[in-house]
Formats: sequence, structure tokens, C-alpha cells
Amino acid sequence: MILRDLAQGRTIDVPVVLVVAHPDDETLGVGARMPHLCDLTLIHLTDGAPRTPGLPEVEDEARRGAMAAERARELDAALNALGAAPQRRIAYGYSDQHSIMHLREIVARLRDDLAGTAFVLTHAYEHGHPDHDTAALAVHAACALLAGSRAPPSVIEFPSYHLRRDGAHFGAFWPDRRRREWIATLDVRERERKARALACFASQRGMLRNFPVDTERFRRAPAYDFFAPAPPPAAWYDQRQWPIDSRGWRESARRGLMQMGAAAALALPSPQSPVPGL
Repeated sequence: MILRDLAQGRTIDVPVVLVVAHPDDETLGVGARMPHLCDLTLIHLTDGAPRTPGLPEVEDEARRGAMAAERARELDAALNALGAAPQRRIAYGYSDQHSIMHLREIVARLRDDLAGTAFVLTHAYEHGHPDHDTAALAVHAACALLAGSRAPPSVIEFPSYHLRRDGAHFGAFWPDRRRREWIATLDVRERERKARALACFASQRGMLRNFPVDTERFRRAPAYDFFAPAPPPAAWYDQRQWPIDSRGWRESARRGLMQMGAAAALALPSPQSPVPGL
């Protein structure tokens, strides 16, 4: 059972794909367990470099290129610190905060990249970051489309961050008594290694200091209704001056799913049905 093996730090030989939004998400979510995944494909949806509204395009592309290169160097250093060596690394290269605009392309690529794998690890749908939500949606959509021709991989999720009524929570799931949560308690050596890996992401230091380094958490992903708001009562990224908020994200998700015909496979509300939260 992969969840038990992840919690206990056992070697996992079956093919696993880890789909994350940005360089650093793999370390935050699965960093201590990545060395135990013997047949791992690591996929990043974005290069971790957002656009700058109002900046001339040429200047913005140069700035983004430099930031993306820095994030790539940080990722290499972090994987080395973890002792993690994915067999395949795939970078889709979309802009930070804009991945939902490319949903159709991402799902099409994931459908190919997930074929033949046993399990896929990805973000929970929790309205912490729009790219995290896109990763969750794209994985579920790709698996739903795969189900038409072959057995799709099982989806295992890990938490990133989300907003509750008492504030932000990092590295923890929102409560759901229906779903068993498996907790990997890291030993001293694993904690030190993960801390060193996170320190490699100097550009993200301010955010990463919020996350615990003593546990990693996993559970089977539910069948989300991505037309509805995520389970937490509020959205972290609605408080940010970013190009998209949670309502806009759900609108874009709806359009993308309708265009690719994935809504029926995902058993989501039809275009004529009222959409919760919209």
C-alpha cells in the first residue's frame, strides 16, 4: 500500500509521477520521501517566474528568464541535498500564476506523461495558490481521460497551504474525517536533509520558513468538484494582488474543461447547471 509505504519511508518500486506547480513544491510536499521512489518522474507545470504587469514585454521576458534560471539552479541544489534522483524530469515551463490559462495543453501533456504509471502525487485542491489548484485539476482531468482507454493511476495528494478562519495553515490538510491521513514523521537525519534542501531556495526564503520540516502528509485524493470553491472557507490568493483570483480561476477551469470535453468524464456539473460559488 503506497500510503503506508510513504508514511513509513519504505522503498517504492512501482512507477510514480510527481506533478507540482513550481520548483520547491516537490521539496515541501514529498522531499523526504523522494529518495525512496525508485521509478520517479518529476513534472513541473511552471518555471516559478511570474510576469510583471505593466512592464514592457521584452524587459519582462528578460526578467522572467533570469528568475526561471535561478529557480532551476535552486531546484538542482535542493534535489542534490535531498539525495533525490528522479529518473525523468519534465518542465512544462508555463509562467507562474498563469497555468490555468493553458489547461487544455497541460491536460493533453499529462495524459501522455501519466500513461503507464501506477500512482501520481500532486497538490490538494485548497485555494492556496492558483497554480497548485491547476495541478490538482489537470491531474484529475488527465486521469479521467485516461480511464476511457486504460486503467488510470491512483491520485495521492499532499497539502501545501490554505486559509482557515483562524488564519493560514502550512503543510497540513483541511480536516476531512472521511479520508484517512497518513503522516510521515521524519527522523533527525531526514529533517536536517529537508531543511538543507529548503534553504537552497533562497528566492523563496520568506514563504518557506512557514512550513514544518518534521512531517510530510499524504492521503487519497477525493473526487473534487472543481466548479465549486475548494473545501477551505476562503482562498489565500484572493488576498493577493495577482492576475487571477479564485472566482476567475474557477471560470477559467470551467471554460477549459468544457472545451476539452473533460467535464463529462469528471462528472462535473453541466454547462447549463448552476455552478456553486460562481
